[in-house]
Amino acid sequence: MQYHQPAMAVESLDGLAIQPEGVYVDVTFGGGGHSRLVLEQLNEKGRLIAFDQDEDALQNVFTDERFTFVPHNFRYLRRFLRLHGAEQVDGILADLGVSSHQLDEAERGFSYRFDSQLDMRMDREGAKTAADVLNTYSETDLQNLLSQFGEVRNSRTLAQRIVAERQTRPIRTIADLLAITEPLIRGLRHRYLAQVFQALRMEVNDEMEALADFLEQATASLKPGGRLVVIAYHSIEDRLVKNFLKAGNRTGEPQQDFYGHIFRPFQLITKKALTPMEKEVKDNPRSRSAKLRIAEKH
Repeated sequence: MQYHQPAMAVESLDGLAIQPEGVYVDVTFGGGGHSRLVLEQLNEKGRLIAFDQDEDALQNVFTDERFTFVPHNFRYLRRFLRLHGAEQVDGILADLGVSSHQLDEAERGFSYRFDSQLDMRMDREGAKTAADVLNTYSETDLQNLLSQFGEVRNSRTLAQRIVAERQTRPIRTIADLLAITEPLIRGLRHRYLAQVFQALRMEVNDEMEALADFLEQATASLKPGGRLVVIAYHSIEDRLVKNFLKAGNRTGEPQQDFYGHIFRPFQLITKKALTPMEKEVKDNPRSRSAKLRIAEKH
């Protein structure tokens, strides 16, 4: 079952510059769309290792002796590459979007289109749900995450409303959250709610820290000449990716050694992020905010 139409598939595969005998990693396996395309370009000596922490991804795993599936978060990249005898690889691909399957499964709680429990865990073994965040975080912490991760303009007012409402009864379902947010919506309803849900999802899954961990390990895990291809879907992620590719750190500020040499781990293949073609956006509307960056390790 292929449940995720791979975004910017042609550009991603071109960016990896696949060598048929190489070792490649897809750290966001999902429905297996990108992975399937990588395998098609490998010969019998090539190898693909794929990561995904979502147990639903197991339904899409291939039976192919060239393929290894790792059911863990990509923040543990180096640990599992070592375990599978692939400390240095030729290319790494990350598609950071939430899969269509996750958005369309009501019980996962990722979408405001359905009523269900406020879950939002990518890894359903995780301890913290969106309901836990809404019911236990302080007003200040709620405001910060709504502002930082969702860029919600009236984050302070919304945080105040959440704290006031939970004094009466716990916030457990999407309907509970919508009842709180609806009177406060500014601008387009779908955009506002998408920002709120994005902020909660990113907090529940510790997404920015996991992404930073991954980028650090990807830098170390690539061979010289190896390619890193990352597709991000909002400005916060894309900014972090851009900074790492530019300077090897979160801030993007150049780092110098004792002799004044500037540390640049990558050569940028894309000076600016690539975006989907008009036809792809029409065929797959969820790709519309995709930004793809490609870099080659020095």
